[in-house]
Amino acid sequence: MTPQQQQSGETCDREVEDGDKGEADAPLAQAHPVAITAPDGGWGWVVLLASIMVLALTLAFPSCMGIFYTDLQKQFDASNSVTSWVPSIMTSVLHAGGPLCGVLTERFGCRATVMLGGVLSGLGMAASAFSNSIVELYITAGLITGLGFCFSFQPAVTILGHYFVRRRVFANAMSSTGTALGLSTLPMLSHYLHTELGWRGSFLVLGGILLNCCVCGAVMRPLGPPKPRRKKQISNGIEEEGLKGHMWMVWKSLLSSFSRHMAFDQFCNNTRFRVFSLGITLMMLGFVVPLIFLVPYATDNGIDQKNAAFLLNVLGFVNIIIRPPIGLLFNLSWFKGRHIYIFSAALLLNGLSNSICCIRPSFLVLLIYMLSYGLTMSVVGTLMFTVLMDIVDMSRFPSALGLLAIMESVTLLIGPPLAGSLVDKTGEYTYVFIASTITVASSALYLLLSFYWLDRRDAARKEPSPLPGSAAIQSPDCQYIRVSAGGANKRTTVKTERVSCV
Repeated sequence: MTPQQQQSGETCDREVEDGDKGEADAPLAQAHPVAITAPDGGWGWVVLLASIMVLALTLAFPSCMGIFYTDLQKQFDASNSVTSWVPSIMTSVLHAGGPLCGVLTERFGCRATVMLGGVLSGLGMAASAFSNSIVELYITAGLITGLGFCFSFQPAVTILGHYFVRRRVFANAMSSTGTALGLSTLPMLSHYLHTELGWRGSFLVLGGILLNCCVCGAVMRPLGPPKPRRKKQISNGIEEEGLKGHMWMVWKSLLSSFSRHMAFDQFCNNTRFRVFSLGITLMMLGFVVPLIFLVPYATDNGIDQKNAAFLLNVLGFVNIIIRPPIGLLFNLSWFKGRHIYIFSAALLLNGLSNSICCIRPSFLVLLIYMLSYGLTMSVVGTLMFTVLMDIVDMSRFPSALGLLAIMESVTLLIGPPLAGSLVDKTGEYTYVFIASTITVASSALYLLLSFYWLDRRDAARKEPSPLPGSAAIQSPDCQYIRVSAGGANKRTTVKTERVSCV
């Protein structure tokens, strides 16, 4: 035994002896918890790779529904607004299940929750292949698959915050390339499956592909020892028994967990989190709408469906190329505290890029649009979770992410149907892109101006207070003058203060 270990053991023995007898019976490991240090590498690289694959299969998947958009309209004789509810519900539930996902993550860990999400999304997408009505698609492809995406996506992002601290910006940037990887591969795969198997066969095969989230979740082993089981609560010295008492305890536990994972205290007390969550909620009203309506817009103007799907591939390739160097660049110390301004500027340019589609519905114009949209989307996707981690403490990140996801789900749910109804009324897709330009650019300006004002306010509060003395309580008509003079003896200083009033 080394001297350090011997000294540590003696210290622990003294603490147990000095404590109460009841405390001495407690496990020593519980009294002295071991601090878990983020490895910032090692097995964390495997976890990062798994997170990239999870994000590729979840966040990028709703945009692929545009490949089957026209077929679903013909199959179920549905309008644009009715059909757009399928990807809308899928994307909305992906975010709205955040609090429930947080409860499961806390109780079972990230690994089990990601694997559960893979099972749900795979089964939901496979079941949608046998749907006989658009309402059944709402349930299978929208609700079940979207909930599975949520259970896979959020723990995959959360676990990166535990494995990486010093390289967190780089890890978030690399994980966000998963979305780009999905955008660059899933549209072409969906187009190929659609050509060979139709939309029903494609949904069945895609459901099998989504089961790979279970494999990714299996490698996300937790850091540190497993959490001890909670003992049954005792009320008035009598252990609650029976079905009624058990259900009551389960209900109270769910309410407690739900309140912890909603971060209402952060929303009320943390001004920056409140501003950021409101801005992101407004942003999501029009951020994903162009990706859903891009393929229908291109095919409606005579562009081949294969070329239209290729546009989404271009978006994915741009993100793959741009996001890693952006992550390395913004990981520099100079950018610390400036992430929100870069994020807001990129979001503003992203919103303005949607207006490019209004120039001309040609393949060249849409290709330029995808390049500009992909470039700005890379910065937005790289910094979004990093900004949230800068605003809230890492211990509150899962709950803050859960509340933010709930707020996003509202606008994500109504955004595509509103855009679809706009197309039904006007018969033009260009109005969809104009509306997306207005909403995304407005959210960017709101975030930029709000955080600039908050930084100015905090800087003013940190300014040194005025010198103590009678000047602090004078009327504005009085002029305060302080004169200091050193005497012959340098150890003695004579100070003369004079107040002159006009």
